[in-house]
Amino acid sequence: MSDRGGWLKIAGLGPGDEALITPEVSAALADATDVVGYVPYVERVAPRPGLVRHGSDNREEIRRAEQALRMAAEGRRVVVVSSGDPGVFAMAAALFEALEEAAPEWCAPDIQVLPGISAMLAASARLGAPLGHDFCCINLSDNLKPWALIERRLQLAAEADFAMAFYNPRSRARPEGFGRVLRVLRDACGAGRPIMFARAVSTPEESIRVTTLGDAVPEMADMRTLVMVGSSQTRWIERGGMPWVYTPRSA
Repeated sequence: MSDRGGWLKIAGLGPGDEALITPEVSAALADATDVVGYVPYVERVAPRPGLVRHGSDNREEIRRAEQALRMAAEGRRVVVVSSGDPGVFAMAAALFEALEEAAPEWCAPDIQVLPGISAMLAASARLGAPLGHDFCCINLSDNLKPWALIERRLQLAAEADFAMAFYNPRSRARPEGFGRVLRVLRDACGAGRPIMFARAVSTPEESIRVTTLGDAVPEMADMRTLVMVGSSQTRWIERGGMPWVYTPRSA
């Protein structure tokens, strides 16, 4: 290990394609002594001499953050990895939550957040520009917040006529939740509103579907799917194959 002081960088690995990892993140990974993260994300970082990869379970965010802070305080060069962007439903918030309660010496190393391309932005680019005007982003998982709060935010977002992007729409543990989401949106927005399903964007498993709320069914989504719903002004342009979808900036 270098005699340089320890540092900690929270980095986004993008949606899946290595070409979408930023040069800044690649440089941090090349200089790191340790990579910390959820196992599938850590495995996206190629092993090399001098690098230790520390994978852990998805629900161990605070313990993972504490581990990273401790190693950086010991003089190691640590990268905490997330998919997409680390500040969007990912490890940056967990790390600062741990830092707020941390021992003073854990606050000494240099800490930086390195942005990444989120699934939301990658999916929007594939479809055209569905988030081209005001939009909101909601995590549909009720692991860390009650369903009543999710429903209220859905209703208020629809009332404000935002385009919407949804993370974590439908898991094996709670497959019924997304059906409830669709019912709320149909009641609030009408059956003709466009809805887009972008699964595993930028990977070999990528699939994109554009339909309406009236024709959408829960099985169109899983945890690897980014779902977007248009505003009342969102339009689509038919072409051979998948239509272009966009929300005009003047909406």
